[in-house]
Amino acid sequence: MSGDLLEFGGEAAIRSQAQRTLVTLFDSLYEGAVVIDRAGRVVWMNDKYKALIGWNGLERLEGRPVEEVLPESQMRRVVESGKADLLDIFRIGERDMVVSRLPLFDDGGTVTGALGVILYDRIQALRPIVTRFQTMQRDLNRARKELAEQRRAKYSFSQFVGASRTVIELKARARRAAASEATVLLLGETGTGKELLAHAIHATSPRAAGPMVRVNAAAIPEALLEAELFGAAPGAYTGAAKGGRVGKFQLADRGTLFLDEVGDMPLSLQVKLLRVLEEKELEALGSDRLVPVDVRVIAATSRDLPAMVEAGAFRADLFYRLNVLPLEIPPLRERLEDLPLLCESLLERQSHESGQPQKDIAAAALVRLAGHDWPGNVRELANILQQATAMNESPTLRVAHFEPLLPEQGDAGRGGAAQPFRPLRARLAEAEATIIAEALAASGGVKTRAAKLLGISRAQLYEKLAAYHMLSGDPDSSADVRKSGQHEKRNQNSLLRRFRA
Repeated sequence: MSGDLLEFGGEAAIRSQAQRTLVTLFDSLYEGAVVIDRAGRVVWMNDKYKALIGWNGLERLEGRPVEEVLPESQMRRVVESGKADLLDIFRIGERDMVVSRLPLFDDGGTVTGALGVILYDRIQALRPIVTRFQTMQRDLNRARKELAEQRRAKYSFSQFVGASRTVIELKARARRAAASEATVLLLGETGTGKELLAHAIHATSPRAAGPMVRVNAAAIPEALLEAELFGAAPGAYTGAAKGGRVGKFQLADRGTLFLDEVGDMPLSLQVKLLRVLEEKELEALGSDRLVPVDVRVIAATSRDLPAMVEAGAFRADLFYRLNVLPLEIPPLRERLEDLPLLCESLLERQSHESGQPQKDIAAAALVRLAGHDWPGNVRELANILQQATAMNESPTLRVAHFEPLLPEQGDAGRGGAAQPFRPLRARLAEAEATIIAEALAASGGVKTRAAKLLGISRAQLYEKLAAYHMLSGDPDSSADVRKSGQHEKRNQNSLLRRFRA
């Protein structure tokens, strides 16, 4: 190889020949070409380029600053940054040119200048490509807009219907909480409107322009919840996306994350959640890099978190970190004075969604609805109203329309004497407590085994035991398992007697 180089005049001669060939190639292929040095002075410009700028053939172009020859030129920026502009639009006079700018380097990697070429002297030549790019850009902008709409608050305080004193006070506390950056904990039974209130708080907060991201900890399998919340690095687990996964915390950056059913979060993830809340940074699954996040958290649960803390099913430090601004949402049975307003609002919404005339509701029917215990709260009320509306053509809903949908208010006992009607919640609690007691007896008092028999998690079992006052230490770690199980059985029998009284 070295002999061949010497035969043709050596390596320097080969390079010189290659340079002349490339210059000739540029001169023939492109509509214009120009070279500048490190100081931004014109070193060379081909005749086509000179013709485009209207050169008079007399004044010398070489050695002049490129901006004097080509006003608004971006060649100097390429020299300073060392980065190429592979495709750009550059105007010369009244014509738009498609240009490319490339930095030039010496053997040591130092920028020595830049080469600029005109790919097309008429932008119309690229019209099909430009049109396709514009279409893709519009589609991208539309997708971004739709995604932003999905991540905005859907509800306001006006949609949390109620004029009772408890609701008015709740809204006032929620508005004060919205003005703060502190974590909010929404407590209440299922169907009371925790998510609606979370949206209203975000919509009134200084973060209202930011995203509102929602995640339900109870609806996502434990194995996937960590990646869902904190993201995952590429290849972090089998089936993970090649480019990794962005978690809900990062999606909620500069906005609000609504963490629903936080009481169902596994203990292993509670530690990681606590770190994010305290340090304002997260570590994605399978990554060793910390990512800063600016997120305001609104958590919600229908569980008894203090009881879970006492039972060891929920971390005390995380509970205190979440319980900064607690808001307890009252169940429907404790604000029955709001029932007429709620029925009117729900019937109006259902009419709007179905396109059918809005139905009225008779006063006697409202009295009948007020006699129900409403374990499902406003969500159950909406369901009952929708069923009654769909099953009857009458413009006014009456007592008879609700009777098939609600439990009877009383039962006739022997001898015709009316027996007091026991609320549904009490009857369900009695049945649940009986089943739990049977599972504990079958498992010898070992809670882990009892939870498997019941098909629930150990944390859920502990919560139910605390709610029914059936806790008596931790039989899973006790040497006297049988004795502990018998003690819990006595507690259960006592509870059942209290229900029957």
